[in-house]
Amino acid sequence: MRFPARRAVLSGLGLALLAACGKKPDAGASGWDRIKASGKLRVGLEGTYPPFNFQDKSGQLAGFEVDFAKALAEQLGVKAEFSPAPFAGLLGSLESGRIDVVINQITITPDRQAKYDFSEPYTVSGIQIIALKGKPAPTGPEGLTGKKVGVGLGTNYEQWLRANVPTADVRTYDDDPTKYQDLRAGRIDAVLNDRLVAADFVKTSPEFVASGQPFAAQGSGVAMQKDPALKVVINQAINALRANGKLAAISQQWFGMDVTQ
Repeated sequence: MRFPARRAVLSGLGLALLAACGKKPDAGASGWDRIKASGKLRVGLEGTYPPFNFQDKSGQLAGFEVDFAKALAEQLGVKAEFSPAPFAGLLGSLESGRIDVVINQITITPDRQAKYDFSEPYTVSGIQIIALKGKPAPTGPEGLTGKKVGVGLGTNYEQWLRANVPTADVRTYDDDPTKYQDLRAGRIDAVLNDRLVAADFVKTSPEFVASGQPFAAQGSGVAMQKDPALKVVINQAINALRANGKLAAISQQWFGMDVTQ
């Protein structure tokens, strides 16, 4: 499956407004003013979603999105502060103001864009079916009809499955490990996940396979509350990371290829 290239156009405005002023923001100010004043970018993520974000052997957060968030914060002139939470609660934390952004493979969809602002995509991917090796498995969307399919609760995969395969038996999960335990035990027939996650997962879990080709191309962006000023600043920082090669380098480190366009 081929995915569309996404090349950012550098803003002619530059990054001048990224310099921190250190002043206390006025009431009703942009989220960017609050971020500058605090000196930190509060980032929501799961912390259980390798290779995007997870805890390494020492218990520290690691992964593509952790490195991306750190680079993004550095480009903004602040520090990244991470707040791990289950996926289903991430956007609620954003709405309540406990975090500034969500960086957790949040697929950009029209429904989500109606409620939140998104940066331009920082990864371009698709949906992959994961099945147990040696067992009959669906190889495409049409094969999911009538099957018990595991998806993350509140994810794009759940939304896509309910909208496009209404006869599927949708099983929702709060975490990744539990749905793979159920797949291994035969309680479900397949799991839907990100094609990039799947490619990494089957390397270390040889009892599972990526079945068929990815489908439903999708882009993931930095999610934030409706805030045009903050969106401009975040996009300018992402553009700068593209231009200086840092975004592609982080991708190469974790995937061995550039998945950011």
